Amino acid sequence: MADLDHSTSTDIVLDSEEDHNNQESKLQFSEDEETLIVIMFNLVGERWSLIAGRIPGRTAEEIEKYWNSRYSTSE
Repeated sequence: MADLDHSTSTDIVLDSEEDHNNQESKLQFSEDEETLIVIMFNLVGERWSLIAGRIPGRTAEEIEKYWNSRYSTSE
Protein backbone atom coordinates (compact mmCIF):
# COMPACT_ATOMS: atom_id res chain seq x y z
CA MET A 1 0.00 0.00 0.00
CA ALA A 2 2.81 2.39 0.78
CA ASP A 3 4.01 2.10 -2.83
CA LEU A 4 0.85 3.83 -4.06
CA ASP A 5 1.70 6.98 -2.12
CA HIS A 6 5.12 7.50 -3.72
CA SER A 7 5.66 9.83 -6.66
CA THR A 8 8.82 9.79 -8.67
CA SER A 9 10.55 12.91 -9.91
CA THR A 10 9.67 11.73 -13.43
CA ASP A 11 5.98 11.86 -12.54
CA ILE A 12 6.37 15.40 -11.26
CA VAL A 13 8.24 16.52 -14.39
CA LEU A 14 5.61 14.98 -16.66
CA ASP A 15 2.80 16.64 -14.70
CA SER A 16 4.44 20.05 -14.94
CA GLU A 17 5.04 19.56 -18.67
CA GLU A 18 1.36 18.68 -19.16
CA ASP A 19 0.32 21.78 -17.23
CA HIS A 20 2.66 23.91 -19.34
CA ASN A 21 1.30 22.42 -22.57
CA ASN A 22 -2.27 23.02 -21.41
CA GLN A 23 -1.45 26.65 -20.65
CA GLU A 24 0.15 27.05 -24.08
CA SER A 25 -2.92 25.70 -25.86
CA LYS A 26 -5.18 28.06 -23.92
CA LEU A 27 -3.22 30.98 -25.33
CA GLN A 28 -4.39 30.19 -28.80
CA PHE A 29 -7.07 32.70 -29.58
CA SER A 30 -9.45 32.77 -32.52
CA GLU A 31 -9.30 35.62 -34.99
CA ASP A 32 -12.53 37.03 -33.56
CA GLU A 33 -11.11 36.92 -30.03
CA GLU A 34 -7.92 38.66 -31.17
CA THR A 35 -9.90 41.39 -32.89
CA LEU A 36 -12.09 41.91 -29.84
CA ILE A 37 -9.06 42.08 -27.55
CA VAL A 38 -7.44 44.76 -29.71
CA ILE A 39 -10.65 46.80 -29.91
CA MET A 40 -11.28 46.51 -26.17
CA PHE A 41 -7.66 47.33 -25.35
CA ASN A 42 -7.93 50.51 -27.42
CA LEU A 43 -11.08 51.44 -25.50
CA VAL A 44 -10.21 50.51 -21.92
CA GLY A 45 -6.46 49.93 -21.87
CA GLU A 46 -4.97 47.31 -19.58
CA ARG A 47 -8.23 46.56 -17.77
CA TRP A 48 -7.92 42.85 -18.43
CA SER A 49 -10.93 41.83 -16.34
CA LEU A 50 -13.20 44.07 -18.42
CA ILE A 51 -11.82 42.58 -21.62
CA ALA A 52 -12.15 39.02 -20.26
CA GLY A 53 -15.77 39.75 -19.39
CA ARG A 54 -16.49 40.12 -23.09
CA ILE A 55 -14.87 36.82 -24.09
CA PRO A 56 -16.61 33.75 -22.64
CA GLY A 57 -14.28 31.17 -21.15
CA ARG A 58 -11.26 33.48 -20.92
CA THR A 59 -9.68 34.83 -17.77
CA ALA A 60 -8.08 38.20 -17.28
CA GLU A 61 -4.75 36.45 -16.69
CA GLU A 62 -4.97 34.57 -20.00
CA ILE A 63 -5.75 37.73 -21.92
CA GLU A 64 -2.98 39.71 -20.25
CA LYS A 65 -0.48 36.93 -20.90
CA TYR A 66 -1.63 36.69 -24.52
CA TRP A 67 -1.38 40.46 -25.00
CA ASN A 68 2.07 40.65 -23.47
CA SER A 69 3.36 37.75 -25.54
CA ARG A 70 1.83 39.07 -28.75
CA TYR A 71 1.89 42.87 -28.59
CA SER A 72 4.29 43.84 -25.83
CA THR A 73 7.34 45.77 -26.93
CA SER A 74 10.52 45.02 -25.07
CA GLU A 75 13.08 47.77 -25.15
